[in-house]
Amino acid sequence: MLRYKDLPSLLQASDGGINAEVKEHLFKVLVIGELGTGKTSIIKRYVHQFFSQHYRATIGVDFALKVVNWDANTVIRLQLWDIAGQERFGNMTRVYYKEAVGAFIVFDVLRESTFDAVLKWKNDLDAKVQLPDCSNIPCVLLANKCDQAYVSTPENSKRMEEFCKHNGFIHWYDTSAKDNINIDEAANCLISKILENDQQINFGSEDLDRDRLTLGSSRPSTRQTRSSCC
Repeated sequence: MLRYKDLPSLLQASDGGINAEVKEHLFKVLVIGELGTGKTSIIKRYVHQFFSQHYRATIGVDFALKVVNWDANTVIRLQLWDIAGQERFGNMTRVYYKEAVGAFIVFDVLRESTFDAVLKWKNDLDAKVQLPDCSNIPCVLLANKCDQAYVSTPENSKRMEEFCKHNGFIHWYDTSAKDNINIDEAANCLISKILENDQQINFGSEDLDRDRLTLGSSRPSTRQTRSSCC
């Protein structure tokens, strides 16, 4: 016969631990690059598993939310900011970049001018947003539209790796929103780095709080000082 006092132990056994805590994170991620590089298509593919040839150019900024069940105890909510590529919106990027913790910079593999603009976007990003420890936010470079007449070679891959190393990108990927190539892989790479940074920053904050507590507890209170004097 089931007794009420047995219920907590049964729940714990069936649920894998009644005290298991699910951590939820909300991260703001930017998607930037020149006009027509496929930023919106990448976001639509990643969030909705959908692709269309017909998109209007983004004006200002657009938003999308992706929920990722990272592991059994971690839920990631990615707030993706699709920033317009038109030069006339450049003076607004400081507002758009605020509080971002990661970014994708996208270029079109068939348009060299969009790759030439990558460093402009990276420099603008680094100048306008930093993590709480004053380091640059992690950034992944996406060589988009690789499904078209473009062949990645070992020599090209090596050059891209060197380019990323010298310019502060954590990684790069050939991607295709149309054929769903490396979209999830690129996102997982960025999320891993964001989580790593978040853990380090929070760990540093806990150490600082403990130091403050120790310093504060070592100071005698006014009441204690007066009692000693008396």
